[in-house]
Amino acid sequence: MPLRIGYVREHFSSPLLQFAEVDGGKTFELVECPSGTGQLIGRLEKDEIDVAIALTDPLIAGIVKGSTAYKLVGSYVTSPLNWAVITGKSSKYNNIDDLKGTTIGISRPGSGSQTMALVMALQQNWEPKDVDFKVNNDIRGLVDSVNDGSTSAFMWEWFTTKPYQDAGEVRFIGSVPTPWASWMIAAHPERASADALKAFLSGLSTYVRDFDSPDKRKEADVEFIHKAFGYPKDDIIACIQAWLKTVSYTDDCAKVAASVVTTTMKTLKEAGVIPDTKELGVLVNEEVAKIH
Repeated sequence: MPLRIGYVREHFSSPLLQFAEVDGGKTFELVECPSGTGQLIGRLEKDEIDVAIALTDPLIAGIVKGSTAYKLVGSYVTSPLNWAVITGKSSKYNNIDDLKGTTIGISRPGSGSQTMALVMALQQNWEPKDVDFKVNNDIRGLVDSVNDGSTSAFMWEWFTTKPYQDAGEVRFIGSVPTPWASWMIAAHPERASADALKAFLSGLSTYVRDFDSPDKRKEADVEFIHKAFGYPKDDIIACIQAWLKTVSYTDDCAKVAASVVTTTMKTLKEAGVIPDTKELGVLVNEEVAKIH
């Protein structure tokens, strides 16, 4: 039975999409999760997917808080994720300081949009009472909420959201890069066998290395993203090229960096996202992943 791979259809997923085109559903099938990591974790818990390619911080927070639906089995994107702080086109908010004591929009509880808002609050030295949250499910709901005034702002990946800013629907008033490598891979510890996971991670590594190569970055990657996501090429090509200059992928999707896991836990604890930290063996499936 093919592995069910949960993912978010964003430009980060390009190597995965290229792998899926060639595999043709023989060894895995893709399950799109447009609401992001909160939805991915929920689908792991509900037996709707076996593997999730998702944001590092919510994955780690979920395990520390007690989820047994998955463990970390690998890495994906090793560069930080640049989260834009986004408000309505006509709102009164002009910088991050203005958001203290307001309601921040998030996609789902436990999502990256929530954990990073708490990290932002930590960086601003705000108290827990200085930030509240409202669930708006997806990017469309978040954009609508900052424009109807039900939320002050939300946080989402910079380049994914930039078309909304370019269209005049929202304004960017700041950014908060993650202090950790941004994307990891998690899998249910029983539904996905070690052999199947190792084969999937090995195959994905091949496509990741190819996509991440200097030669492919010059033209082929831009063309693929343009076609796969339907972006208007004349409007988005410069944005894609700028993103490619900032992003880096792992050379082996089956590797997990101990420093990334421990740094993320430390920061999440300081931000009040998790109550404590855990031993590395609690978070990582060492039968599959190579810890370094």
